[in-house]
Amino acid sequence: MKKFQNKYRIPSARAVWWNYSNEGSYFVTICSHNRQWFFGSITDQKMELSEIGKLAHQFWFGIPNHFPFVKLHAFVVMPNHVHGIIEISNIAEETLHATSVLDGSDSKNKKIAAISPKKGSLASILRSYKSAVTKEARKIDPDFEWQERFHDHIIRDEPEYHRIENYINNNPRKWDDDKFNE
Repeated sequence: MKKFQNKYRIPSARAVWWNYSNEGSYFVTICSHNRQWFFGSITDQKMELSEIGKLAHQFWFGIPNHFPFVKLHAFVVMPNHVHGIIEISNIAEETLHATSVLDGSDSKNKKIAAISPKKGSLASILRSYKSAVTKEARKIDPDFEWQERFHDHIIRDEPEYHRIENYINNNPRKWDDDKFNE
């Protein structure tokens, strides 16, 4: 099997020219595995959250408690996915107090660090969110899973922000036409 960059099974969906821990606003979509309806259903063009949907909603609004440099904007839980706008701003550098010096010879740690999401990046924020939801959701339904990755879009200007915000806010009303409604 031919691998992307001779390393990965699929190409990255991320913009190679962008550092996802940069300040900016990001439109994200996270789907459940196989787009299963874990989060609830749409009735009369309104989202009715299941218990797992309530967890997805609750943990989303907890993100800034763990990542104080994050501001949350428009957000919606849909039957099989969530949409949200995450703003990353003012990432503070931490002071590290080392008790020993590593010589850098641990190649296993270097390899893991090279492929792991960077601290404060969009991927690390969403990994934490997905992990928290999964831990609690599996107490309700042991089969709960997220899709492995997530969709993102870097929001480049104010008109685009408002278009995306409108899309998110109107998503339940337009569920019948939604590409995720399978």
